Amino acid sequence: MSLLTDISQKAIQNEPLTQDEALRLATETPTEALIDAAHDVTRACASLRFDTCSIINARSGRCSENCKWCAQSIHHHTHAEVYPLVSDEECLRQARLHEAQGVRRYSIVTSGRRPSVADMQAIIRQVRLLRRHTRLSLCASLGLIGEADLRALKEAGLERYHCNLETAPSYFNQLCSTHTQADKITTLEAARRAGLTVCSGGIIGMGESAAQRVELALTLRRLNVSSIPINLLQPIAGTPLEHQPLLTEDEVVCTVAVFRLCNPSAQLRFAGGRARLSAACISRALRAGINAAIMGHMLTTPGTDPVTDQQLICHAGYQL
Repeated sequence: MSLLTDISQKAIQNEPLTQDEALRLATETPTEALIDAAHDVTRACASLRFDTCSIINARSGRCSENCKWCAQSIHHHTHAEVYPLVSDEECLRQARLHEAQGVRRYSIVTSGRRPSVADMQAIIRQVRLLRRHTRLSLCASLGLIGEADLRALKEAGLERYHCNLETAPSYFNQLCSTHTQADKITTLEAARRAGLTVCSGGIIGMGESAAQRVELALTLRRLNVSSIPINLLQPIAGTPLEHQPLLTEDEVVCTVAVFRLCNPSAQLRFAGGRARLSAACISRALRAGINAAIMGHMLTTPGTDPVTDQQLICHAGYQL
C-alpha cells in the first residue's frame, strides 16, 4: 500500500497527481482501501459542511446541439418535454419550495447553445426577483454565453455559473460535434472574469475509459474548479447512448474516490443518475468524498427524495 500512502500524503499536501499516479489508483488499488484513503483526504482538506443545491429546468427541449447523451437535442427522437422559458412566478414558486426543503443553492438551467436576447433579459429579471424574495445562493447554467451577459447576471445577484466539461478532452469530440470543450472552457474563464465562481464536472459511464475519467478529474484540477458535479449516465431511449451499459456501483465509488484524491478541497457534487444507486453505494460514495449534491429532480430524469438524502448525509458525518 506504499503507493496509496504516498499519493494520499501528496493529495493532503495539495500537490497535483500525475496521470500515471491517478490511473494506478483507479486500476490497481483495492476499492475499500481507495475509499479509506479518499476519506482521509476529505477529512483533511475538504469542507464537512454538505453543500446542497437544486435546479429548475427553466427552458426544455429543442436544443440545437448534438450531445449524444442528451434527451433535449433536436437531433434525437425522445419524449423529453418541450416548453419555453418558465414564468417569473413559476421560477420563484419552485425556488421557495426548494428553500423550504433546506436546499442552499438554486440554479436556473436552460436548454440550447445559449438563450435568446429576450430570454436572457427575462433570466436576469428572474435572478433579481429570486434575490429579493429568497435567501438562496443563485446559480445558472445557460450554455455558452459571453462575458457581457455573465456580468449582467452577476450584477443581478448571481453567484455561480455552471458549464460541465462533460468528459475527458480526448473523448469529447466523439460525443458532440456542434461545439468543443474549448468553447466550454472559454465560458468558464469568462465567468471568472465577471466575478462569478464556477461549477464544472461531467458524466461518467458514456463509454470513456478509466484513463479518460482520470483525465477529466485532472483537467478540472488544472482549471481549479471548486464545485465538481459527478453525473452517472442514465441511457435515454432515442439518444445514441440508449444501449450504453451501466457502470457498476464499485466503478462509481472508485471514480468518486479518484476524483477526491485528484481534487482534495473541491465540493464533489453527486448529480444526475444517482437515483439508481443503492443506499449502501451512496453511503460508500459519501465516505469516498462526496460532500455536495443536487437534490430533487434533474433536467429530464427523476431525482431523489431530499429527506432520505439528508438522513444519509448526516449519518455519514456531514453537517447540513
